[in-house]
Amino acid sequence: MNSAQNAVTVIGLGPMGRAMAAALLDRGYAVTVWNRTASRADDLVARGATLAQSPADAVATNEAVIISLTDYAAVNAVLEPATQALNGRVLLNLTSATPEEARAGADWAAGHGAVQLTGGLNASPTGIGQPESYAFYSGPREAFDRHRPVLEALTGRVDHKGEDPGLAALHYQIGMAVFWTSLLSFWQAIALARANGLTAADILPSTAETANSLSETFAFYAERVDAGVHLGDVDRLAMGLASAEHVLHTNADAGVDTVLPAAVVDLFRRGVAAGYGADSCSALVELMAKPGK
Repeated sequence: MNSAQNAVTVIGLGPMGRAMAAALLDRGYAVTVWNRTASRADDLVARGATLAQSPADAVATNEAVIISLTDYAAVNAVLEPATQALNGRVLLNLTSATPEEARAGADWAAGHGAVQLTGGLNASPTGIGQPESYAFYSGPREAFDRHRPVLEALTGRVDHKGEDPGLAALHYQIGMAVFWTSLLSFWQAIALARANGLTAADILPSTAETANSLSETFAFYAERVDAGVHLGDVDRLAMGLASAEHVLHTNADAGVDTVLPAAVVDLFRRGVAAGYGADSCSALVELMAKPGK
């Protein structure tokens, strides 16, 4: 086993794994790679990476093992045959997962003598290695501190969220909840624009301005929500419902899909029915904190 701080294994060469291996090579790391389709490593090998013949060989080569696979089922399928090589390894697991999956993965790794550091990358493949990119990590602080140079080679900023291996996955999925919902709203806006003879470029300035204003809006509501304040002094849910219905009807009149705006209206209506009509729209947090009915 190579325990040198400048030697790393990367398992999984999808777009993200390839970008990470390339970033490490750019910074002078000795990189060992493995992928089920070996040809995906050709360009990395041409740049100096070593292609392992099996997951066990890849794991056995270095103490630090970066894992970038589709899900934890794929992680298990790849690592199960390599369990004899896991003892003493630090698995920098950057595979997307739920918090419970991450905790179960950490327990499984510990059972084979390895340490898992769970990661959540807030970057696209093109953002890997860039100073503005960042990532969440959780798990043993000692492992995070020891391998921090490797982590900072992948993203410019790294944030250790705690010893619980599920915390990084939780923070990542929270971010994804905001990201995907926001992006869907942009696709909805483009569909509505097209139905009215406009292009995505036509609406980009106004939609971007709306999106950019959200950080200030988030900060305003975060403080009030944490304080349990849902006073209808700034906005009221009943008025929010009227606005959401206008959005729904505009989409329906244009003949575009209404699944997304209808879901928003449904949530607002449930909030009003629950007695929050005169409260702030932030009262929906209390409704959403309970199982849907």
